[in-house]
Amino acid sequence: MSAISIQSITKTYASPKGAFTALNGVSFEIGEGEFFGLLGPNGAGKTTLISILSGLSRASSGEIVVRGHNVRLDPAGARRQLGVVPQELVFDPFFTVREALQFQSGYFGIDDNGPWIDELLESLGLSDKANSNMRQLSGGMKRRVLVAQALVHKPPVIVLDEPTAGVDVELRQTLWQFIAKLNSQGHTVLLTTHYLEEAEALCSRIAMLKAGEVVALSTTSDLLKSSSSTVLRFKLDGALPESLKPLARVTGRIVQLPAQDAQEIEHYLSVLRQAQLKPEDIEVRKADLEDIFLDVMNNKQGAAS
Repeated sequence: MSAISIQSITKTYASPKGAFTALNGVSFEIGEGEFFGLLGPNGAGKTTLISILSGLSRASSGEIVVRGHNVRLDPAGARRQLGVVPQELVFDPFFTVREALQFQSGYFGIDDNGPWIDELLESLGLSDKANSNMRQLSGGMKRRVLVAQALVHKPPVIVLDEPTAGVDVELRQTLWQFIAKLNSQGHTVLLTTHYLEEAEALCSRIAMLKAGEVVALSTTSDLLKSSSSTVLRFKLDGALPESLKPLARVTGRIVQLPAQDAQEIEHYLSVLRQAQLKPEDIEVRKADLEDIFLDVMNNKQGAAS
């Protein structure tokens, strides 16, 4: 039995300009105990799919089954299997952190949950904030509480929708250590993130969405193997020559160019020399998940299994 079975999910919204299809026949399975990544640009349909999975929205067609519970026919049963960490910082301003977790436990019919709440508080660095009002917390601390609320009923399936967006490095490390521990204990994890280095490090398998459709679905290792290209990376002061701009990925001073072989690398360096530009910290490396993601989104490759 799959932890999550997503079967031909389509979601269409009506609008004055006509129908808009957010998801178009999306299908894939997530195995028990898997750490699965769902990637895509803004507007690809990731959050729409998670909203349908968690019962907050209804699909126009198709079915989702969570550990044997059909989300449409048995929403309460499916919801008990899930712990969902949303993108938005949603909290009740009238309760302390511990009270919020106690109330969340009550929603699932759990009366005596003190030891597990204490473990969550400690694991997520919230012990010293247990008696603080939610309004007093920083954004990063509030996000930690959202994670704790999602896990308070010990769900077998954990859904993380951009859990580290806008948070500090310490929280990211704390969160991933704890989630990796839960995954090693058998919990299934579904992650959406724009931090592709996180997906590459954590996820055993990945689906990529573009305009509401699955454009790649494979193991992380196979996706990385699917690209035979290497990347020339360097730092540069000054503007790139016009001939290189369409090929380059630029982040501040860091420039990355796809390079198939030594001849292409020499061509790039020659163009830079002719423009009297001096690249620094030159390195050649294998393509990473971000490179492959950009290739897939630009229709340069796709993968499925």
